[in-house]
Amino acid sequence: MKKIVIVGASSGIGLRVAEEFAKRGVKVGLAARHTDSLKELSGKYPGMVEYVSMDVNTPESAEKLLHLIDKLGGMDVYFHVAGIGYDNPPLEIEREVRIVETNAVGFVRMVSAAYRYFRSEKKPGRIAAVTSVAGTKGIGDMAAYSASKRCASTYLTALEQLAIMEETDVSFTDIRPGWIRTPLLHDDQQYPLEMSLDYVVPRIIRAIVKRERVSVIDWRWNLVVGLWRCIPNVLWVNIGGFLIRKMS
Repeated sequence: MKKIVIVGASSGIGLRVAEEFAKRGVKVGLAARHTDSLKELSGKYPGMVEYVSMDVNTPESAEKLLHLIDKLGGMDVYFHVAGIGYDNPPLEIEREVRIVETNAVGFVRMVSAAYRYFRSEKKPGRIAAVTSVAGTKGIGDMAAYSASKRCASTYLTALEQLAIMEETDVSFTDIRPGWIRTPLLHDDQQYPLEMSLDYVVPRIIRAIVKRERVSVIDWRWNLVVGLWRCIPNVLWVNIGGFLIRKMS
């Protein structure tokens, strides 16, 4: 891998992964709505970082992705991190719709653009994306977030099937972390099995480099989601919220 494009790189997972790859001599193309941190990283690693301002919720973002790839001189891996999430028990419609637009519609817009690029170039490529363990089952406090992450995982599976049907040399990595201490979390709230960026980022990089198909981060969450899958929905809707609260 010589060139990776990361969409959603202004902070948190995206920015940290970008710096780790730049340290290793991998050229990095970055995209985010806010570019101050991207500019700073570019100055820190001269010649290794290109960046553009991009909002995945706008139609022109797919074209901007191609512009970024051109600036970078190509793309071997596309890594999608862009996403938002809120606890929203009141089901405030603006928040619910914003989450779905970013995590599902924006996701499809960008990941499909990356796939079309690899297909048109007739070259091997990899698409990796951060989804979530929340996509395993619906979580009452996070209805739109859970559904949007399930959509993302299903979309990757469907594209994998399409790649096989078309004999396109594109592979996929679905990275499913639990709660990570990033700006998306409330500072004054404790989350179940919460993890730090220092702990998570090396595991994400390993999943990308080793070309894992699905990577649940970490082993504790792997056990938890394995249990969740065994619970019938008729039981989950009655006891799932209680189980999640007990994990906190």
